[in-house]
Amino acid sequence: MPLGWIDFSKNERNKVLSVLDLLSEQGTLDELGIAPVRDGFANRFFPGTSTIQTRAKYFLIVPYALKDLEYSRESNPNRVLKALDETERQCGKILVDGKDRDGIIGRRALAHNGWVKRTPADIYWAGLRNYGIFTGGSLSLSEYIRAMCALKNQKASLTKLGNRNDEAAEGDKDDKDAGDLFQMQFWKLPTYHDKWMDDLSINLTKEEGSFLKNQILSSVPNSMLSYILRNNVTEIFACRTFQDLKNLIRIFPEEMQIDYKLAYDFSEFLLVLRTIYNMIVSDGKNQEANDLWGDLKPNQRELAAVDLDSTFARLGVTRHASLCSFLRRSQSLMAAENLEGMKKEIRRREREIKTSRAKTLHPGEFDPNVWYDGGLLDYRFGNALVLIRDIFESEGSYVKSK
Repeated sequence: MPLGWIDFSKNERNKVLSVLDLLSEQGTLDELGIAPVRDGFANRFFPGTSTIQTRAKYFLIVPYALKDLEYSRESNPNRVLKALDETERQCGKILVDGKDRDGIIGRRALAHNGWVKRTPADIYWAGLRNYGIFTGGSLSLSEYIRAMCALKNQKASLTKLGNRNDEAAEGDKDDKDAGDLFQMQFWKLPTYHDKWMDDLSINLTKEEGSFLKNQILSSVPNSMLSYILRNNVTEIFACRTFQDLKNLIRIFPEEMQIDYKLAYDFSEFLLVLRTIYNMIVSDGKNQEANDLWGDLKPNQRELAAVDLDSTFARLGVTRHASLCSFLRRSQSLMAAENLEGMKKEIRRREREIKTSRAKTLHPGEFDPNVWYDGGLLDYRFGNALVLIRDIFESEGSYVKSK
């Protein structure tokens, strides 16, 4: 069903467009639809991470909570989900009272006796699958919970059948078989014990850190993330941004160096388009965009030299024909230093992917002091850095500065 509104004023329109953006965008805003390239590089460098992950310990907290629920008597999926939410909220309360409160999910909500809509289980589920901690294949969280409950009900049915047998020993055997049917179906988790909440901390124990590190190394061995962990590259903490890696990239394997060069150049190229986008949306009134354009303008031809063909081929994004066409046309216009042509192409692209919600359709109707669509691409480097730091700290190979 199409959604519309009566256009009383540009202020009301601005508010509605902003709300619709919040509803449609998850994680990093992507006004020009470049996610296949951005996420493609991020998944090559730092697979299993996401822009909303905070601390490595949640890769253990989530499965611990779910293992507890596997061993519980509850077999109704809705009630299991509710119990999971309550357990995660309780964990949040414990962690907030701890010494290290950085990156605790729900910290602000808990201060007002609330809780988050996107829970740790939701945020970390893809990573748990990616690292082989969850061994149930491609099941979603809700599918896993339904499967868990189905197995519990199957176990209960087998137990009832066993108890009907004349011989008690045979009944005991059936009950044991029912338990074996359920045992260790979904998790590789040697660090789990039933008292895990008693001394819960946001910091990984040595055993947890070792386990998580080994899972990453075995599941995504050719990633930059694994290379850093395997070779104890603590020099990575001198890099504040993905772009800072250029001072360190020479120590990485040749294939990673090639990927890094392509990703770095694409980020610089995209910054030109994002700067022009903000110039359009603000109707030329965003001073930050105007100043940045002044810096970028003399280097347009150099920035347009990004190897798009190699980027598309390496990431397998050629199937996104409209995106590839947009980037190639923008590249040609940038190389020709055709600002008006780039503006026209950016407007066309946003209308193509967002139709009536395109901000470039309403220039000057948004806060000119707000920067839209991000700047240089990070490729989840910041999130991966926290994960790496937590693992290194658990090993004692890195100590966080106070």
